[in-house]
Amino acid sequence: MNSKRLTGDRRVIIAGVAGNVMEWYDFSVYGYFAANIGHHFFPAQDRVSSLIAAFGVFAAGFLMRPLGSLLFGQIGDKIGRKMALTTSVALMAIPTFLIGALPTYQQIGMMAPVMLVLMRLLQGLSVGGEYTISSIFLVEHSAAGRRGFFGSFAEVGACSGVLLGSALSGLVTTVLDREMVDSWGWRIPFLIGITVGIVGLYIRRHVIEESGPQGEQRKTASPIREAFTEWRTIARLVGLGAVGAVGFYMSFVYVTTYLRQIDHTAQSTALDINTISMAVLLLLLAPVGALSDRCGRKPILLIATCGMFLMAWPLFWMLRHHAPLVIFSGRSGLPF
Repeated sequence: MNSKRLTGDRRVIIAGVAGNVMEWYDFSVYGYFAANIGHHFFPAQDRVSSLIAAFGVFAAGFLMRPLGSLLFGQIGDKIGRKMALTTSVALMAIPTFLIGALPTYQQIGMMAPVMLVLMRLLQGLSVGGEYTISSIFLVEHSAAGRRGFFGSFAEVGACSGVLLGSALSGLVTTVLDREMVDSWGWRIPFLIGITVGIVGLYIRRHVIEESGPQGEQRKTASPIREAFTEWRTIARLVGLGAVGAVGFYMSFVYVTTYLRQIDHTAQSTALDINTISMAVLLLLLAPVGALSDRCGRKPILLIATCGMFLMAWPLFWMLRHHAPLVIFSGRSGLPF
């Protein structure tokens, strides 16, 4: 019985994590090459203007994430978790590959940034559904006393994807010289994204079983309408999530660009620092999830939120004083 349960637990974790790794790899690679993308798709006399435009497109993906959550949540409730999870992986892989193949502004003019924005919107739609549904899937298939531990694997998958993207991007910038990276090397991680997506899709289709706790839930004619009757709870959860989301993207996506553009650190070095920091974060996620099963969610969330605010000041101080190795020590101390 214990052996069967262990096997079932592994299948659930693999299914929940696999797609998240692929999705967040695809979603995060854009941030690591934002400066290169800005140069090719938003040419301007001022490189800062190009960079701002590139990150504006990065932000466009986030505008679609709430819609992705609603759309794929509806699919998950009406058709099944497996359909929602497999569709989200497929929807991510295709636009990621296309970003790597898009012609630049110099080649097709304004159509280049328009198509780039469209691809990012599709990515945002996909990752919004993926993270939400995979979290629900993991928690639904966990025992009552292990929900924090199982739920933490959604974040393990997401961080593993960001780590994979950072590591591969670091490899590209190490092997190729700066001119090659800026010319065509930045496309490599995007093109590889189609392979990563196919692997995630295969795992999802062959590991997830439709039967499970979700099949026993009460059906409703309009899941979205019913969910918004609890709008106060939703608003509180948005507030809680915003703290971690802002801290995460500032520390593990933007800082890489900051080190390169402002501190003039080599892109490969900046990505190496980011990769090591992500690895430290990854090791802490599941233990903290398990700790929440013992201590409760509220104390962990309060400690994490306070930690974010307290550690923000020294991190920005380190950035201001141009100390990459010290920055690593500050960033790796942000396991929230």
